[in-house]
Amino acid sequence: MRIDGEELMHYASEMMSSSAAEAIEALNLKEASSWWSDVNESPIWQDRIFHMLAILYGLVSIVAVIQLVRIQLRVPEYGWTTQKVFHFLNFVVNGVRAVVFFFRRDVQNIHPEILQHILLDIPSLAFFTTYALLVLFWAEIYYQARAVSTDGLRPGFFTINAVVYVVQIALWLVLWWKPVRIMVILSKMFFAGASLFAALGFLLYGGRLFLMLQRFPVESKGRRKKLQEVGYVTTICFTCFLIRCIMMCFAAFDEGANLDVLDHPILNFIYYLLVEILPSSLVLFILRKLPPKRGITQYHQIR
Repeated sequence: MRIDGEELMHYASEMMSSSAAEAIEALNLKEASSWWSDVNESPIWQDRIFHMLAILYGLVSIVAVIQLVRIQLRVPEYGWTTQKVFHFLNFVVNGVRAVVFFFRRDVQNIHPEILQHILLDIPSLAFFTTYALLVLFWAEIYYQARAVSTDGLRPGFFTINAVVYVVQIALWLVLWWKPVRIMVILSKMFFAGASLFAALGFLLYGGRLFLMLQRFPVESKGRRKKLQEVGYVTTICFTCFLIRCIMMCFAAFDEGANLDVLDHPILNFIYYLLVEILPSSLVLFILRKLPPKRGITQYHQIR
């Protein structure tokens, strides 16, 4: 088989074009990697990104406390309802996060090191409690609508939270006594398990409530809005806790995914934006409706 000169030149030209494209792609990847490393290693960019997180958390905290004040002014006679507690916890969680990220470099220099873990992890525990409260709220609505006793739900909620906090405090104490890598892994894996538990809670009770509302025979604007509200919040919260669970598993075994260091600011920004800032903002927006002044308010009230 003979190959003439034109075919040979065409083949060589294709080979050169393919090699050039591969070289350009490799150069682009190298530049992207270099940009990522430059930002991560720059103290100026580290501070900028952490301060940006502090501002975003501060804004969410302000929105939560404004909504809390609006609810209190609307129904001051009902005391601390589930809705009020939920917004108050959002205010606290996001406010503490804002302070921690504003002073992130100072936090990293605190000794003993266990105090760094506590300052970075306590808001995550409070975030878990805040949204577990929402699961409790939905579970009560679901069982009340089915005429099933809800007497065991609140003790169960407090027991679960107590177990989570006691175990985490025990892990901190052991880590303080013997700061070894395995204890850090256990702490992160424990919180990954707690996050998975919260995600499944939203899937279970959010899904049940959604299906119950969907089967409700009366078609009304209020029903459609409540159906959308439950569907959106369930999807958002399930997704954010699932992402947190997966990320905690990576962070436990891969130093490159460690969030408790200064030189991973981009990873910190993406992670906290996806698992706390955006979900909190969206949920606060979806649940912005004020309770009625009169009528049935049992679903809003903590007995």
